[in-house]
Amino acid sequence: MSETLQAHRSDEQPEAGPGRTSFMNVPGAPVDNRRQLLVKISWMLLWMFYLIYPVKDLLSGEHGAAATAAGWISLVAFVVSYVCLVVFRSMSGRQPWASRAVVATMVALAVATSFGLGSAWLTLFTYASVSVAIITPVRYALAGVVGMAGFAVVVGLLSHADPDDIPTIALTAFLSGAAMTGLQRLVATMQELREARAAVAHLAASEERLRMARDLHDLLGHSLSLITLKSELAGRFMDAGKDEAARAQVADIENVARQSLIDVREAVTGFRRPTLPVELAAARTALAAAQVVLEASPTLVDAWPALANEEAGALAWALREAVTNIVRHGEGATVCTVTADEAWEGDGERYAVLEITDNGAGPGKSGPGNGLSGLEERLALVGGRLETGPGARGRGFRLRALVPLRTVSSPVV
Repeated sequence: MSETLQAHRSDEQPEAGPGRTSFMNVPGAPVDNRRQLLVKISWMLLWMFYLIYPVKDLLSGEHGAAATAAGWISLVAFVVSYVCLVVFRSMSGRQPWASRAVVATMVALAVATSFGLGSAWLTLFTYASVSVAIITPVRYALAGVVGMAGFAVVVGLLSHADPDDIPTIALTAFLSGAAMTGLQRLVATMQELREARAAVAHLAASEERLRMARDLHDLLGHSLSLITLKSELAGRFMDAGKDEAARAQVADIENVARQSLIDVREAVTGFRRPTLPVELAAARTALAAAQVVLEASPTLVDAWPALANEEAGALAWALREAVTNIVRHGEGATVCTVTADEAWEGDGERYAVLEITDNGAGPGKSGPGNGLSGLEERLALVGGRLETGPGARGRGFRLRALVPLRTVSSPVV
């Protein structure tokens, strides 16, 4: 299955083009390019509003020229250190010693400015607490945050800061660090889930290979043994001058070989036929890589248990093609919804309906491509049809695949 998913990504469901992922990054994963790193740093800089207090302190004119210059230098150095920490943590080959050195520098700057410039600079301990939560192992992160908040209280008391400001600073440092600790736990969980999904896919692929090997063994084992036996008999009959009997054995060998070839082709065809559970898993992986959320009921894969293989395969092809279109052409799409339903036509025919919609920009004025045309032909072969158009309120793209839901009549006893 893992190989199947990889094939889907490379051939029909690429994870995303440059325009879709150059600004995206999965939480907890190393960035892929400079633009992703720039976006990550930009989001991080939005949380610098707490630095308004040191900035106001420097602009107040309460300090001399030397102290003000030292304050600006320290503030710039602190921000640069924080950005460096983000860069180091985003690199694929992370260096723990570099991150620890940066955090130590940030703590030293927070202590020095708090003693030298006043209580307004205790705000830096908020970022120091967040940084400690980032570099500390998850199980020790909360203790490190508590320690940093306590250290901020000690520095505030020793620097004779306003007693009313110290609890606020300590609480802010603790809550910010605790929030980052929770985020780190979430990132670790996401990484474990991705690894577990890869392991499950690998196990499923191994199980599928074993099933295929068993099927081929069952199909060919008896046939090849029979061909070997009849070949030996044909040779003996030819040695004994029994040409008619030898010809009969050769004819049997030909029939067995033809039937074996038919059985192998049928087995391989069934192995290659797409199924809804496999395509749904592939769709979830491809859409997640394109930063699109897949909304589908867990019972979707069992929506039509009695559906024939040909009809079920056509619906699986429809899901694959719809997801491919979203990944390649669904500009602005953030959600993909997959629903299963049944519909009655005017002639009394009952249809299984698979509907895939997204909230992107929609198809625009472009006509259907080769993928949709081929899907329409596949559905027509099983008596179904394809319906496409804009989604709800004219936004996004909707694809509806309908195949006959024929009821198998029970034999009369």
